[in-house]
Amino acid sequence: MAGILVNNILPQPPILVPVSSSRSRSIRTLVMVKASAEPSESVSVSTKSSDDTGAVVFTAPPGFKPPEPKRFAVKPGKLFDVLGAAIGLFFRFGTGVFVSGYSASFVSKDEVPADQYALRIGDGFVNRYGNHNGLMLCVGITVKETSKLGPRPEKPIEIYEFEGYVREMVAVLDLDILYYPCPRGSPNFRPKVLQMGGKQQFPYMVDPNTGVSMYESDGIIKYLSEKYGDGTVPLSLKLGPLTAITAGFAMIGRMGKGNLYTPAKLPPKPLEFWAYEGSPFCKLVREVLVELELPHIQRSCARGSPKRQELLRKAGHFQVPYLEDPNTGVNMFESAEIVEYLKQTYAA
Repeated sequence: MAGILVNNILPQPPILVPVSSSRSRSIRTLVMVKASAEPSESVSVSTKSSDDTGAVVFTAPPGFKPPEPKRFAVKPGKLFDVLGAAIGLFFRFGTGVFVSGYSASFVSKDEVPADQYALRIGDGFVNRYGNHNGLMLCVGITVKETSKLGPRPEKPIEIYEFEGYVREMVAVLDLDILYYPCPRGSPNFRPKVLQMGGKQQFPYMVDPNTGVSMYESDGIIKYLSEKYGDGTVPLSLKLGPLTAITAGFAMIGRMGKGNLYTPAKLPPKPLEFWAYEGSPFCKLVREVLVELELPHIQRSCARGSPKRQELLRKAGHFQVPYLEDPNTGVNMFESAEIVEYLKQTYAA
């Protein structure tokens, strides 16, 4: 199975996070977040407070209702955000859009059952709008996508980082990763990296399957490609300093979003984020996850990923980004609405 059901996570040292209490300015609650090996409880929470007020509970914003997914729709006022996020594809040569060994073939629409994922060009538009405009010219084109995956890790690899290009290799290898965001000024996971590795340098990877931990983007990329792929690294990821330079240019369109910490409340469980690095819509959500320092399991699903079928089966529709929040029970599509939800729920 290409996807990894993230239930078993390497136990980690607890992180103590101050959370303000509504009862008094002088009261502070310490939320202890740690990874757990128990199924369906990836992260556990315990609370301690000076007046024994109890656990911190997260709920969806008042009156919240998940939006209906809209294919390729851009919310009014968000066009320049999407275009800015898309600029990175040009500078990074589209790395992270396709899974390793990607191939595509045109097939009859009857060859792929309706409950199986395929790239169906045109049918979705006609069914959605029910009219007979120019889009009818595309009806019936079905593309079957496949890829060649390497060994799958039993436990999710952990990466501590912010806005790094290691994510591109993760998408190429179709790996599920437990990300601990470490934006500048963040209070939780930067100190943890210093404790584990001896220095605050990013990215930092921990592979609980092999016991390997390491710094340096190029070294992590090489390790992942050899351990969970066929050893091949895309050209755009092995250009040395030029890789870092182009990755920096790729951030121009977003003016460094995703680099600085925004004060936030740390949730007891990591969020689950279905996405892939080549999507500008996914990038907009990822920036906010990083800025709010929200731990998240990213289920990579670039073109050719078998997890596209997994999400279709789970949600009845394939579209990314898709967010699952075990802290509130919210599951939702649509990048702009996900961004607003995250800010309303977790921003301090």
